[in-house]
Amino acid sequence: MSDAVVATAGQRIFLDKQTPDAFKAYVRTAQTVRAAADDAGLDRILVELVNLRVSQLNGCASCLDAHTRAALAAGETPRRLGVLAAWRDTELFTPRERAALALAEATTHPAEAGAQERAYAEARAVLDDDALSAVIWVAITINAFNRVSILSKHPVRQA
Repeated sequence: MSDAVVATAGQRIFLDKQTPDAFKAYVRTAQTVRAAADDAGLDRILVELVNLRVSQLNGCASCLDAHTRAALAAGETPRRLGVLAAWRDTELFTPRERAALALAEATTHPAEAGAQERAYAEARAVLDDDALSAVIWVAITINAFNRVSILSKHPVRQA
């Protein structure tokens, strides 16, 4: 890679600042999705677990920071947050949370058809149609925000 390409690669624009109308539309979408999750009876902790798990899979430090703080503010415990990446290997998560996490992972990696079918079937067993739809929309929305933050290289700042 040439020196010019390397130098340019380090000079990222913040997509949310460069194209604010597009970002504002995403924020409005996130607000609509949050309302749908509330209407479907998804508690804030479950929504934040989905946000965090998707952000873990995508490696989005900025979103991990924001949603860890949001999960803690909603009453989530540091212990459960500490094992979230290995949620399948612990009994700390409810069947409803486990179904939502599996569905979020399947939404994040849709090409894994077998995992997607298993996750969807598991979710159908414990989530009604509104909750299932809301979980998928939460996962889709955080995936989009992850990409904005990752490609913008949004920093995680000291509090």
